[in-house]
Amino acid sequence: MTPKRPGGAGAFPKAVESPAPEPPDPATLYAALDLGTNSCRMLIAQPRGSQFHVVDSFSKSVQLGQGLEQTGRLSRASMARTVQALRICQQKIRRHGVKRMRLVATEACRRAANGAEFLATIKRETGLQLETIKPEEEARLAVISCAPLVSTRTEQLLVVDIGGGSTELVWIDLTAVAPRDRPRAIMRLHAGFHPPASPFPVARVVDWISVPLGVATLRDQFNDVEDDGARFALMSWFFEEHLAEFTPYKDVQAREGFQIVGTSGTVTTVAASHLGLKRYDRTKVDGLRMTSDQIDTVIRNYLDLGPKGRIDDPRIGHDRHALIMSGAAILQALLRLWPTDRLSVADRGLREGLLYAQMSADGVLEDRPD
Repeated sequence: MTPKRPGGAGAFPKAVESPAPEPPDPATLYAALDLGTNSCRMLIAQPRGSQFHVVDSFSKSVQLGQGLEQTGRLSRASMARTVQALRICQQKIRRHGVKRMRLVATEACRRAANGAEFLATIKRETGLQLETIKPEEEARLAVISCAPLVSTRTEQLLVVDIGGGSTELVWIDLTAVAPRDRPRAIMRLHAGFHPPASPFPVARVVDWISVPLGVATLRDQFNDVEDDGARFALMSWFFEEHLAEFTPYKDVQAREGFQIVGTSGTVTTVAASHLGLKRYDRTKVDGLRMTSDQIDTVIRNYLDLGPKGRIDDPRIGHDRHALIMSGAAILQALLRLWPTDRLSVADRGLREGLLYAQMSADGVLEDRPD
């Protein structure tokens, strides 16, 4: 007997759709854009507790400062690359309906004779209104972006932001702040290095400096030195000479209770090399702690590889091989002066600082003792 076909057999099953994730409310979204000497980077995020959740991002090497050291001007080619990247950023901002944003330019536009003219071109071509920020604000934003990485055991903190055209250093004394509140005390510097009276403990900024040498500008200063090792040594000592006016330069700092937080592509690349990563992984790099000896080992390996070996090293990558030794020279100069057992690697920087500052000013981030 032929079995009877059950009723409804062969019919298409009724689709059961899982609910689509709710798109974020544009009213809660913030954008932060950092146009630097080498890169154009943007984050779109929404506040979440005392942190934020990234909704969209963009990053592209535009080499805006290419040739700036020789001519004092931004070139047509570099400006064209940058405008093209900014059009993508504008599309993302419009797609998400972002209304709260801060879009900034740094050292390349500060130094270029045609920097202000270029910002007007950006406004005309993309509709984006960028502002050139001063070195002090750039340093402050780098500091607050790194607040979550500050240890409760840290009494003296040095935050270092190695950029393409400049390097910012900020030295902070946290001895008057209760250990559990030290990361939050750093975050509160969004109001300025000398904030108004506050009921919360205050981090004291001992000194800060913006050195007009970054990975691109320092490299360009010594492009004519052919020997790889000699070039590296000259770059490192030349950078150190620019620190003589930095107040902590003359003092010896004990390792106990001292922490450096480094934010830059140089520091994250060195960390990736230390870990032996074949492919960059932010989750393994951001927040990693390294000692001066471990960093020195990586830098010595870079020198042993030579220019050709660095190009082929997957841990460095093709985009960074031309800049890694000038960045390493800066890093070595700092660790020669202030060796540490705790250099925290920060895969974060100006964009995150811009977001924290906007959200903190709007009162949408939680800020209370545990």
